[in-house]
Amino acid sequence: MKILICGVGGRMGREVAKLALDGMRGAVPVAGFDLLPVDTREFPTYTEWSAITETPDCIIDFSHHAGTAAMLEYAVEKRVPVVLATTGHTEEETEVIRRASEAIPIFHSANMSLGIALLVELAKTAAKAFPEADIEIVEKHHNRKLDAPSGTALLLARELQEVREDATLICGRSGHAKREKKEIGIHAIRMGNIVGEHEVIIGTDSQTITLKHEAHSRSLFAEGAIAAADFLIGKPEGLYDMKRMLEES
Repeated sequence: MKILICGVGGRMGREVAKLALDGMRGAVPVAGFDLLPVDTREFPTYTEWSAITETPDCIIDFSHHAGTAAMLEYAVEKRVPVVLATTGHTEEETEVIRRASEAIPIFHSANMSLGIALLVELAKTAAKAFPEADIEIVEKHHNRKLDAPSGTALLLARELQEVREDATLICGRSGHAKREKKEIGIHAIRMGNIVGEHEVIIGTDSQTITLKHEAHSRSLFAEGAIAAADFLIGKPEGLYDMKRMLEES
């Protein structure tokens, strides 16, 4: 499985490269891409998509959402599947992803963790069992993370809306007004070197259920991305996610 790592100079790009160089799931890094030159020694890296000489079997993208359109333009031209692990996409960028998925298979997930996928299902089960409960989501990340709330927190909230169809999402809380019953609150904390924590709190007047996932190392996201690439290769065009991979694996 020949992979191209987009954002190879970043923390997650380096994690993917490390696991691929160790041969995880037969992955072989044949190229890297980044906006700034990166000396990986083990494989060539590029700063221009047009300069890439070897077509990979799959692209794993852990770069920045602003570069999504250019990356997908290359992927569509070469008919290369994409594991899109970036977050914070604008509505325009999301539409670019949707259009590209009509030509190539794209695995798009705000979080590449199997544990988060399980957290989603457990939270939905609890929310369905307690239809009158209040729901709050708290996410914590390192102080260098750019987007807030995190893509994973938004993923959790939108999945919960499937069992709370009339729920509205509230990011942060301030002012002098009581909590509305239909709200799903989302709160972001940025401090230190926290890899990632996501907590779903489901509470009634008589009891509270707290579901929490904590990432101890960034390698778990790299592992998930390589597993997603392995799953995606050979699939027809379309959008895929962690839930579908779990169902079909």
